[in-house]
Amino acid sequence: MADELVLAIDLGGTKVEAALVDPDGAVLAATRSRAPTGAGSSTTDLDAAVLAVVDHALSNAPESATIIGVGIAAAGPVDEQAGTLSPINIPQWRDYPLRALIVERIRETLGDKPVHFHRDGVAIVLAAHWRGNAAGVNNLLGMVISTGIGGGFISGGRVLAGNSGHIGQIQVSGFTGELSIGSRTTLESVASGPHTVAWANTQGWTGRTGEELAAAYRDGDPIARRAVIRVSEAVGQAICSACALVETDVVAIGGGFSQVTPDLVPMIAQVVNSHPLDYVSRVRVIDAGLAETAPLTGAAALVYRRDLVGLHP
Repeated sequence: MADELVLAIDLGGTKVEAALVDPDGAVLAATRSRAPTGAGSSTTDLDAAVLAVVDHALSNAPESATIIGVGIAAAGPVDEQAGTLSPINIPQWRDYPLRALIVERIRETLGDKPVHFHRDGVAIVLAAHWRGNAAGVNNLLGMVISTGIGGGFISGGRVLAGNSGHIGQIQVSGFTGELSIGSRTTLESVASGPHTVAWANTQGWTGRTGEELAAAYRDGDPIARRAVIRVSEAVGQAICSACALVETDVVAIGGGFSQVTPDLVPMIAQVVNSHPLDYVSRVRVIDAGLAETAPLTGAAALVYRRDLVGLHP
């Protein structure tokens, strides 16, 4: 019997990735590739990057494979009904018809297949619920801490639709970050990877990347340590606000910058668990699991677990 696989695509502020994912949520390594995105890319560059990773995945598919659908996770805001996106970190794309681009490309080789489209925050919560450390949790906030900060809610076993859960746009008090979408006081402006590096630079640290900041933290650099503590306090505060509004049992955190140190998630948990309201302080804060493959697994879940999102074949 042919293997049924899903083409998963993850588009973020610095890269686009694609791969084939099997029904167990495993990413087929030979089909996976990435290409750069970012504010310096033209629309033509971005189109070419997306199509290049799609073509790589399909051209490296096992001979026995049958592609049953496509899941696209994208930096928001998005309009999942229209299949368009307007990523904060990619200003060239506003109301961009990404789904239509993918549909046109795959129709030549795959015919008409369902193409499901959602925010990357929804993908991370689906991945954590389906194959990650929050498997089966029905009241769950999933978070991405990376180039930006996003999130998605599962409440009562169903994903909250639209741009619900976009926790990166919550205002955090007592912090001032870099200007982001006209504000210096959102969680994203304070605690995303690039903005944290920029803050550390204002304190005298001379590194330039999140990877360098992680190394400096491991080496005991005092500025790097203050930077990570600052992230934990801001993220913890935002989680408390979100969980005061929406019934939540677990917060699962993923994304590249969330791996800056294994200490970060426990530090965030300590902030949340010290909240004075017991229905907030009882919330468990955990690593989402699945490491760097979580966004692709979550994108595939838009097809495999479409029942959670209210999608249909």
